[in-house]
Amino acid sequence: MSETKNALIAMSGGVDSAVAAYIMKSRGWNCEGATMLLYRNADVGAERLGTCCSQKDIDDAALVADRLGIPYGVVDMNSDFKEKIIEKFIRTYEEGGTPNPCIDCNRYMKFERLMEYAEEKGFDCVVTGHYARIESKDGRFLLKKALDPSKDQSYVLYSLTQDQLSRVCFPIGELTKKRVREIASELGFVNAEKPDSQDICFVPDGDYAAFIERYTGKSYPEGDYLDTAGNVIGRHKGAIRYTIGQRKGLGYAAGHPVYVCSKCMENNTVTLGKEENLFSRELKASEVNWVSVPMPDGPIRCKAKTRYRQPEQPATAYPEGDGVRIVFDRPQRAITVGQSVVMYDGDLVLGGGVITGA
Repeated sequence: MSETKNALIAMSGGVDSAVAAYIMKSRGWNCEGATMLLYRNADVGAERLGTCCSQKDIDDAALVADRLGIPYGVVDMNSDFKEKIIEKFIRTYEEGGTPNPCIDCNRYMKFERLMEYAEEKGFDCVVTGHYARIESKDGRFLLKKALDPSKDQSYVLYSLTQDQLSRVCFPIGELTKKRVREIASELGFVNAEKPDSQDICFVPDGDYAAFIERYTGKSYPEGDYLDTAGNVIGRHKGAIRYTIGQRKGLGYAAGHPVYVCSKCMENNTVTLGKEENLFSRELKASEVNWVSVPMPDGPIRCKAKTRYRQPEQPATAYPEGDGVRIVFDRPQRAITVGQSVVMYDGDLVLGGGVITGA
């Protein structure tokens, strides 16, 4: 990418994208900052939001851009976000899954919609503050983990295509978070010590069921708790309120720890069981993207994980059409439909997909 000179910096208002903008400018690129306006507070039933994409974040991004002396603007993507992220989020819960909207936001907003905008405006690449790395080898672009394992974000980036990887830059992928904050402090950035956002941006209080009810105007009826033998043992408050592996907030006393093991949305039932009932060795995934390697023509050994913070586990991946079947060496806890599985070979991201069954 050394021949290209015009970079659109996706500025979230956080410290990572601010330092990414500084690095690109210091490398001699012509930079312009842009914040995606993904939703309006009234649309998601929130007065003030303390997560990413709030008005405060837009203000912080504008201040950083001004300090760097680069142009800055806001790109309205509200309608795309509603369709691609919020409505899919709700639909997945209603179908019994547990979605990961941050992965979808990267896939559809940052690296699809924003990249289209950048191309229309004549930018050579899109720059983000993700902790990940891109390398080129033998005519392919490789997605790799960040050098700081505690901040690695490669899990949420598995959907990137070869074309997108050729036009994306992650300048902080070789830095630690500590060093990023030091750089921001040295430059006097307003967000140098700003905490990282933790929650889903449009559900800042973490109560996703209440958000869904507000957004849709629906109410989700109570139903039966079942044991693993199919016997009715109590009543739940609406199946969308529960996720696989959940222990707290069940409102059911069994005299010993119980966990959500499965859900049937058609019958509006939630099955509770012991922790041992949560473990399985196998999963299936769809919408699989082989990001750094061509689709294998047979089984491959890899390490895989089904949660962002989960350590990778040894497994064998069996490509099956547009999907993949993964068999772990050891049983894994709470494999959940709607979440993503990502496969690795060392620090190389092989690919990933959306879990459809365990």
